[in-house]
Amino acid sequence: MANDLLALDYCLVDVFTTTALAGNPLAVVMNTAGLTTAQMQSIAREFNLSETTFVERRAAEIEAQEGVRVRIFTTQEELPFAGHPTLGTASVLRLTSPETLRNSVLTLAENVGPIPVRFADADGLCLESSLFAEMTQRDPEFGPELDPQEVAPLCGLSRDDLDPAAPPQVVSTGNGFAVVLLRSVEALARLCVLQDEATPWLRAQGARWFYVLANTSDENGTQYRARMQFNGGEDPATGSAAGSAVSYLVRRHLAPSGIQFLIRQGVEMGRPSEIFVAAQAKGTKVTDIRVAGSTVLVAKGKLFLP
Repeated sequence: MANDLLALDYCLVDVFTTTALAGNPLAVVMNTAGLTTAQMQSIAREFNLSETTFVERRAAEIEAQEGVRVRIFTTQEELPFAGHPTLGTASVLRLTSPETLRNSVLTLAENVGPIPVRFADADGLCLESSLFAEMTQRDPEFGPELDPQEVAPLCGLSRDDLDPAAPPQVVSTGNGFAVVLLRSVEALARLCVLQDEATPWLRAQGARWFYVLANTSDENGTQYRARMQFNGGEDPATGSAAGSAVSYLVRRHLAPSGIQFLIRQGVEMGRPSEIFVAAQAKGTKVTDIRVAGSTVLVAKGKLFLP
């Protein structure tokens, strides 16, 4: 192998699961401060996952003040923030660079701003165990309520499938989602977003994607099931959307304020994920948005770049 190739370490992890080959996969590329944006985008296309992150290490005093710099890419674009890349990248740093952890908190400096991630007690992340962590997201911005008569056909559903007591609404804690609540899991199973029509319509409303939920609460407590379809596929777990969803649900008194509950996602596509969420309602304002889950290390390797 030529000596002039650049070798970069990377890890593959599954996020929002305690079991490998479930949850949402993520590639984390380390020590990338010398890469251009174009190179990062090309590497993200090479991995061909929903997201790939790039860790740009800086001087220790800068990281102590601002956090570890992380950039997030889909196969098509850079994102200001995303949930499973945040938890997954923080977990990789917890394993490979324990000095970045301060009082059980590791802060990532993302394009949206600093995102603190708090870890439960754990000795480390390995193939035989998972690492549980909780991120604190930005306070939500509540956008417009959306017309159910327009939303339903864009989701491949009928108007009667939507919960009449909870109108769809755009909510963002860093990425804008149109949160849609359905009457039943049966309706959720029929979700089929018409992407060509939905994408420009959502952009005009200030959102990027639909995040569609159904209430599955029982005697054991509050629970929801969710799906998020995008152009080219479906997301097994969407942490940024879960932050928007818990904000929506708590504000409308459809979930308890200040109490953690579970959103299950990825069931229909065979990659079950568990996203633990909580938020505080203070009048019409919602704050302290917390999204948590486990990460499992799946593989380590090196990228060789010219």
